[in-house]
Amino acid sequence: MTRTWFVTGAGRGLGRAIVVAALRRGDRVAATARDVSSLDDLVAEHGDAVLPLRLDVTDRGEASAAVASAVERFGGVDVVVNNAGYGLFGAVEEITPEQLRDQLEVNLFGALHVTQAVLPVLRAQGSGHVVQVSSSSGVAAWPSLGGYHASKWALEGLSDALAQEVAGFGIRVTLVEPGPVDTEWRGASAVRAEPLPAYDALRAAAWHPPGSSDPADVAQVVLAVVDADEPPLRILVGNLAADAVLPATEARIAGWRRWERLGRSAG
Repeated sequence: MTRTWFVTGAGRGLGRAIVVAALRRGDRVAATARDVSSLDDLVAEHGDAVLPLRLDVTDRGEASAAVASAVERFGGVDVVVNNAGYGLFGAVEEITPEQLRDQLEVNLFGALHVTQAVLPVLRAQGSGHVVQVSSSSGVAAWPSLGGYHASKWALEGLSDALAQEVAGFGIRVTLVEPGPVDTEWRGASAVRAEPLPAYDALRAAAWHPPGSSDPADVAQVVLAVVDADEPPLRILVGNLAADAVLPATEARIAGWRRWERLGRSAG
């Protein structure tokens, strides 16, 4: 079955890999980016199967207009991928309120704007799949990423509630939780707080895992999830994601169990 996709942050990285994978198997894609010229080669190769749309996800009006353009062109939307986002690096004491607000505007509110714009379309269809590109950092946490964690943990909670709210309309929701992916997330796309000397030792001791997932491989996981008869609410993607998150989750459960009796004493 040919599907119609709506993908944010499609100009590079994982978003572009998802667009390429969908187009190569014969699907149609409304591909959004802040700079639509980054999509010119895809239009040249795939013609009318790809609709390039300018979108700054922090602009609610642009999100609504982009979704409307996709529906006008293709007649509907089957899969929405909220991929646009970036990393904020810095200890909690180091990041500024403005940096955190900007992080939330893109990683959280950007996904909210697009999701709210497309839900009336999906409800009218009685079908659809919302894929939220979260992160292993949305279910586990490490030093110097507090702001990024805040955005992804919030996206996780928002999407978990969303999945329960829209299931009755035939709409599915999946949180894709990759570990490190070979993109510019740590490079040109990143924002870094002004460092404080007090945290120099922490930065020097930070764990930097070797290797990362290929965006093309992550894209194939996304396609497989969308094709599944019963897609998951959450999926950890990549060995590093599973190796980091599963032990952290087990430790969290053990901590709750250890203090369960005291907590229950409050009635």
